[in-house]
Amino acid sequence: MTKRMLCLDLDGTTLLHTGELTEGVRSAVRALPDEVEVVIATGRSIIATTPIIEQLGLRHGFAVCSNGAVTLEINPDPPGGYSVADTVTFDPRPVLERLREAMPEALIAVEDLGVGFKVSRQFPDGELMGITREVSWEELVSEPVTRVTLRQPETTPEEFLALVERAGLHGVTYAVGWSAWLDINPEGVSKASALELVRRRIGVEPPHTVACGDQRNDLEMLYWAAWGVAMGNAPDEVKAVADEVAGDVDDDGLVPILEALAASVRAGVPFREGTESRATARFTA
Repeated sequence: MTKRMLCLDLDGTTLLHTGELTEGVRSAVRALPDEVEVVIATGRSIIATTPIIEQLGLRHGFAVCSNGAVTLEINPDPPGGYSVADTVTFDPRPVLERLREAMPEALIAVEDLGVGFKVSRQFPDGELMGITREVSWEELVSEPVTRVTLRQPETTPEEFLALVERAGLHGVTYAVGWSAWLDINPEGVSKASALELVRRRIGVEPPHTVACGDQRNDLEMLYWAAWGVAMGNAPDEVKAVADEVAGDVDDDGLVPILEALAASVRAGVPFREGTESRATARFTA
């Protein structure tokens, strides 16, 4: 049977907005044939991703974290075990100094790999997982990092987006979340860039890649895959780049996609009509 690569965003796609994994999604993931290589692709940090890997029952493979800046190889023992397969870092000082001038009230966090975050001030409860430690500005910008996060809780998403655009970020990759939340990664780094390296490593051909997501940080991934699936709860701009729109995450919208993929593998047929032609166009562009 042909090996397939299924790339799953977590929050708003595999998980409810509350962070809960429903039994329907869990069962559908665990029922996938062995020929389906499930690869997590999330903006979450390592420490926020590994518990979900364990809940899904993944015992091997890869997980892309921090929007592509960190790739984990999943180890079967102990459950939830991993090794860091790849990281990409950048100097946060130039972009943070620009943003501090444009958004002086914003909360800032830099990822402390496998531990948590260093922060300028504490974020609202529950928004960052792991150990958060308040540090000086100089310590915040002194070392290369995989990711920077900005948060301005009192600002509407529309106002926040306008502030970010006004700041004129250059030399980095960034994505604005569903709330007043901004993730900044090294230039050219995205879920798609990391997933392409994983695809080559595990030997899956481009026509056999499927990706599911719901937010702006999934745009590159949905375009990259031979078949990109946007959730029903995704913004219109995300749905516009997808090949298919699934149901809402609150209705277990991912489950029919997983079931259809499993059925196509067992039948030895393409997941969707036209996946090969789309892959040819996208991977050779």
